[in-house]
Amino acid sequence: MGMLSLMLCGMSFALPLFVKAGTCKDVDMHPEVISEGRPFAFNCTYPSVTNGAVNVTWHKIPNQSPVSKNRQFRNHQDRTWILFLPLEEGDSGIYQCVIRDGHSCYRIAVNLTVFRKHWCDSSTESRISPPNEYQQFLPMGKSGSLTCYLDFPDSCVLDSIKWYKGCEELKAGKQYILSGRKLFVNSVAAEDGGSYACTARLTHLGREFTVRNYISVSIKEPASGLRIPHISYPKNNTIEVQPGSTLIVDCNITDTKENTNLRCWRINGTLVDDYYSDSKRIQEGIETNFSLKDHIFYTVNITFLEVKMEDYGLLFTCHAGVSTAYIMLKLPDEKLYDAYVLYPKCPTESQGRDVDTMALRILPEVLEKQCGYKLFIFGRDEVPGQAVANVIDENIKLCRRLMVLVAPESSSFSFLKGLSEEQIAVYNALIQDGMKVILIELEKIKDYSTMPESIQYIRQKHGAIRWHGDFTERSQCAKTKFWKKVRYHMPCRRYPPSSSVQLLRHTPCNCTAGKWDAATGLISS
Repeated sequence: MGMLSLMLCGMSFALPLFVKAGTCKDVDMHPEVISEGRPFAFNCTYPSVTNGAVNVTWHKIPNQSPVSKNRQFRNHQDRTWILFLPLEEGDSGIYQCVIRDGHSCYRIAVNLTVFRKHWCDSSTESRISPPNEYQQFLPMGKSGSLTCYLDFPDSCVLDSIKWYKGCEELKAGKQYILSGRKLFVNSVAAEDGGSYACTARLTHLGREFTVRNYISVSIKEPASGLRIPHISYPKNNTIEVQPGSTLIVDCNITDTKENTNLRCWRINGTLVDDYYSDSKRIQEGIETNFSLKDHIFYTVNITFLEVKMEDYGLLFTCHAGVSTAYIMLKLPDEKLYDAYVLYPKCPTESQGRDVDTMALRILPEVLEKQCGYKLFIFGRDEVPGQAVANVIDENIKLCRRLMVLVAPESSSFSFLKGLSEEQIAVYNALIQDGMKVILIELEKIKDYSTMPESIQYIRQKHGAIRWHGDFTERSQCAKTKFWKKVRYHMPCRRYPPSSSVQLLRHTPCNCTAGKWDAATGLISS
């Protein structure tokens, strides 16, 4: 079939489309100064793009030599990562990753400098003065903690973390508590400042390496009383919000009158207005303030004109001087619907009437009224005037199943034409993430080759259930073989049937087992 496009209902899956050469945008350059002999990894991410389906390639410039994807090689690409196991002095140079999706191309560069540094060997001089790779602070007279930063792909297993001050290994006891990647220091004194190191064992494809991070620790006098500036909201909390909603979140800050701290919202260290400069979908509002006796109370908000799936799980951080606090968006705690129903607009009047009857009358009658399921039916439940792409993108994530009705002449699914690749990528993720699909044939379909490739894929992977009813009242009985097969694929119902009359007339619905026929790809009771 060539490149399989797993497009739902007439759309092609979002496979990366390559833009013309020379149109890539350079977005960042990261200087990295690392000592030889250490494993090193760098992840190529550009959040506004890499949340979707993209193609990432690494190469070394200026000769543009590609980085191998063979995981047995010392230097190779692991998905979006570049990995050195371990670094050698000759690895110094500029490495560039290219991120492509169907609309754009971005380049991120890493300027890697590898120097000689033998840990705790004063006889060996470094060729350059190594920077303090990590600077951390401990509060004088209080308890504090240091963090061992270990950022490697999932193919690397990290364990056996040890901590050192100077060249002396630190042991757990009254002063130090070792917990995972954290070192807790009790009753911090001036002598606790200085050079620290943490090491970890890294295992990759059966080979073991030692990761080592150097940390320069400074001792600070703790601020007295309330931390200034003080952010009273947000409080590093999550907010439940539906996709497609408009959301405004205030950041409330108290600061002294003489302070001139910058107050702003950032995402991944970038000002929100800069990060979303193209779409302006998320914006920082106008700062307001009013004066108190000794302080000023500030409010600066962030506005989501439309919440999208890519926003969930990200940290939107309010900054006020040295103080920070974030919010994270999350979906409601459960799916709102048991199934999302998609059906075609058929070219013939008689067939279209049957499809509409099945989708808009019979499915609600049996599955909702008799069985207590909750359906989102395309053509019944969307808001009038809402774009088709938005209907699908916002609501399908709220459903536990996807139900697709097909008929012999419904191969075009023309009502879904013109969706952007962003929505197509959502479908790609749904199929790959295991959302169960129920394919219902309203008539016998002899040749699936005329169907969209997505329907062919669903038919091959999930099979199909064939409708044998005649749209009479008898066909609307929940205890018939057809409805037993449908209910076999549906989740267990969460709601009571909506009509007591229906309960007297029909058998209540429960999760019922069926049998898969491998020869036909159909399910029988």
